[in-house]
Amino acid sequence: MAMTKERKQEIIKKFARSEGDCGSVEVQVAILTEEINALTEHMKEHTHDYHSQRGLLKKVGRRKNLLNYLVKHDINRYRALIKELGLRK
Repeated sequence: MAMTKERKQEIIKKFARSEGDCGSVEVQVAILTEEINALTEHMKEHTHDYHSQRGLLKKVGRRKNLLNYLVKHDINRYRALIKELGLRK
């Protein structure tokens, strides 16, 4: 269920703003989105796993806060990120 190091490095490489960047908002949101998608699939099968459900909600809230920060500071980066991740319909 946990993300592998290789997958995490792929995400960091894809969304990094510069070489060695692993903490920008884009990278954090992309990693959280990957984890949210994995937990969502887990919750479809294990509907009564309330500990994982709480973790999922915490990750969704964290991603929402990061996206709100990005909207306030750089709307163009926000739009590019949600388009890349396919977050909005």
